[in-house]
Formats: sequence, C-alpha cells, structure tokens
Amino acid sequence: ELDPEKSVASQLKGDEDVEDSGPPLKDDPKYSKYFKMLKMGLPMGAVKNALQRDGLDPSMMDLDPEKSITSQLNKEEDIIDNGPPLKDDPQYSKYFKMLKMGLPMGAVQNAMQRDGLDPSIMDLDPEKSMEYQKAMANRKVKKKKTQVKEPKKPKVRRKKIYWSPIEES
Repeated sequence: ELDPEKSVASQLKGDEDVEDSGPPLKDDPKYSKYFKMLKMGLPMGAVKNALQRDGLDPSMMDLDPEKSITSQLNKEEDIIDNGPPLKDDPQYSKYFKMLKMGLPMGAVQNAMQRDGLDPSIMDLDPEKSMEYQKAMANRKVKKKKTQVKEPKKPKVRRKKIYWSPIEES
C-alpha cells in the first residue's frame, strides 16, 4: 500500500534506508514556481538564473523532481578529508616552499613538469589533501554526466553589408 504523504517514485523503488519526508521537489512551495517555469517552456538556463537571482541553489534543478529534497540530499555520501594538506605532503611541499620564497607560479609549474609531476596540482587548494580533492572532482564529474545537454542552436552566418555614400547634389 502506498503512503499518500510520500512520493510515488521513492515508494516504488523501495528505499527503506532513506526517509522520504516532505513533498516531491516539484510540489515543494519553495521550488514549485521554478518547475512551473520549466513547464511553461522556459529554458533550463533561464530557470537556473532565476533561482540564483532569488538566492537559491541552481543545482536543485538537476535533482529528481519526483523525490523530496531531503531524501536526495541525504543520499550523497560525505567524503572526509583525512590525508595531509597538499602543502605538507612530502611530495609537493618543495613546490609550495618555492612559491612561498617568491618564485612565480610558472617557474614552479616548470619545475614540477621537469620532475615528472602534474603542474595542474598547483591550482588545487593547498589546505586540503590530494585524495580529498580528487574524490571531490570525481563526484562533480559524475554529477555533470547525469545532466541532460540541451541541443545547440545552429550558427547563423550573417552577411556583411557595405554601404556607399550618396553624393549630395
């Protein structure tokens, strides 16, 4: 028997481990306005801009509208940063010390490349561990893969018009 207080999709899947409390995202009073905008035919980008304008998180539109917010946000596993900070990592501490001494970023990246390391590591947060930042990057890539890309509009080639002035007579 289905519970009228819970979304149908969550009950059919049988998710007993996550409590599905609250209305489905599309019926939530805070977000129903934005799902109505989508229903009326506005593009996803415009709806996300409206969310951002109103001080809400635009990534909420990427969630399943048939499930409640709490059930979807509780599903995400928390990644714990338990490694040494990147600046204290023995493999990379030398390069952060070079930056601290005043060497330009380009010189430090060249030194890393010379030593066979990836220079893009210098763009990461030195206060967090390498494993944590890799895990967070993988998590973002997984989220991006689930998004549906909107078809690109064909480029219209515009013709330049040259005007010749009319002589005054």
